[in-house]
Amino acid sequence: MDQEQGWVSLLAHRVAMDHPHYKVINASVSGETTGGGVTRLPKSLEFHQPDILVLELGGNDGLRGYPISNIRDNLHIMIQQAKATGANVLLIGMVLPPNYGRRYTLAFEEIFSSLAEEHSLPFVPFLLDGITTGKELVQRDGIHPTVEAQPKLLEDVWPSLLPLL
Repeated sequence: MDQEQGWVSLLAHRVAMDHPHYKVINASVSGETTGGGVTRLPKSLEFHQPDILVLELGGNDGLRGYPISNIRDNLHIMIQQAKATGANVLLIGMVLPPNYGRRYTLAFEEIFSSLAEEHSLPFVPFLLDGITTGKELVQRDGIHPTVEAQPKLLEDVWPSLLPLL
């Protein structure tokens, strides 16, 4: 899928129409892990000086079976980095497929909800909620959403983002 078809581009169009004093910057990197995010985020924050940071990372860490404590620590650091610059953070959680085992998947999901509570952040528990159950909304890999799913992703994020705008 082209980047212009993704939910972040759809978000940029909506924000431009409804809140023209904001500009959406897509600083994501495909395949990024929280470790890469910790490394890249400070320069991104310094360069863009965002008022709002939508933080949606960790899925690739979970799919690779990274230690829960490392994922949590990295997300915690990024939240602190963003808040230190005065940016409001919207945290977006992720859920893993069940084949990773109940203990790991539950611990993974808990990372996001506990960080949201600890830092009093607006929170979307699962970006792909309702997407993974529709075969037409998920690519052949069974993980990534299709072009047709992108508007739904935006609609899932928008209510949590709107109060920050």
